[in-house]
Amino acid sequence: MAGAGGGGCPSGGNDLQWCFSQVKGAVDEDVAEADVISTVEFSHSGDLLATGDKGGRVVIFQREQENKSRPHSRGEYNVYSTFQSHEPEFDYLKSLEIEEKINKIRWLPRQSAARFLLSTNDDLRINLWHLEITDRSFNIVDIKPANMEELTEVITAAEFHPHQCNVLVYSSSKGTIRLCDMRSSALCDRHSKLFEEPGDPSSRSFFSEIISSVSDVKFSHSGRYMMTRDYLSVKVWDLNMESRPVETHQVHEYLRSKLCSLYENDCIFDKFECCWNGSDSAIMTGSYNNFFRMFDRTTWRDVTLEASRENSKPRASLKPRRVCAGGKRKKDEVSVDSLDFSKKILHTAWHPAENIIAVAATNNLYIFQDKAN
Repeated sequence: MAGAGGGGCPSGGNDLQWCFSQVKGAVDEDVAEADVISTVEFSHSGDLLATGDKGGRVVIFQREQENKSRPHSRGEYNVYSTFQSHEPEFDYLKSLEIEEKINKIRWLPRQSAARFLLSTNDDLRINLWHLEITDRSFNIVDIKPANMEELTEVITAAEFHPHQCNVLVYSSSKGTIRLCDMRSSALCDRHSKLFEEPGDPSSRSFFSEIISSVSDVKFSHSGRYMMTRDYLSVKVWDLNMESRPVETHQVHEYLRSKLCSLYENDCIFDKFECCWNGSDSAIMTGSYNNFFRMFDRTTWRDVTLEASRENSKPRASLKPRRVCAGGKRKKDEVSVDSLDFSKKILHTAWHPAENIIAVAATNNLYIFQDKAN
């Protein structure tokens, strides 16, 4: 099934009125590459919010508790701690055409049942790290061919199952998702399940493989589903059905006619992430022009919202935005030809229990919440 356009806001089938809460970051016209936010994540309780940037800085925000002298401060996130994860050697890295940044932040459960972390270091391997053994890792997936000329795909994302610590999935640049069970073999060179949607040969083009590359994969909180993001859409898969996704939501289908120019300016290689709300009833992902999209899995309604300082007054309501792909443009619609592709929402996060969202736009972190929060 494919998501249709609409104007509703998702929260388990109920419409919400999203409003501005906070924005963190400097108002600079020229943003240094090191200041661009490269990951954002809430803690398991939602009381902490962390960001990482391309310069290796990690900033942790803490949510304020109720303050009688400041009745509207409840829900605000203020800086709690900052640290430097690494010192980027930009000249050296530039000479090697390598970009060093913080790709993911993962909060560990307090009960610490999960003692391991996953990392992809060179797009061809997945390593398993034990929290108490910091000088070496364990290789569990290796797709590097003996002859690099035979290389046909790279690893794009990986994640552990939320309830079964022996199960993990990883996605590839060819649009496939492999589920592995570490109980069967220490080296997961054989997958237990392969999730892949058959392509339509009649619609195949030069860009087909590029836009089908999976840029993110996330298990639902329940563990029954997983969500994948490719260039134009978000797909929801039932772990019990490998042949096709149970849901397909179009993010910006109006860009299909622009793929040639998006290829020329390298935007077609942008890696958009996606996230679930706390009840798995809604999903969120980013787009261009600082737009981000929400899809209600219950009502099949969707909405496009914008992260902008122009709408950054306290408690200001966010107005749904619409993109006109062609023909006569209606009032308040944005023409697809006027979209700013330098402004993009690649990273988003949803509070695990409340309707509070965090959206990273270049070097700014926007926080929105529903009016009733």
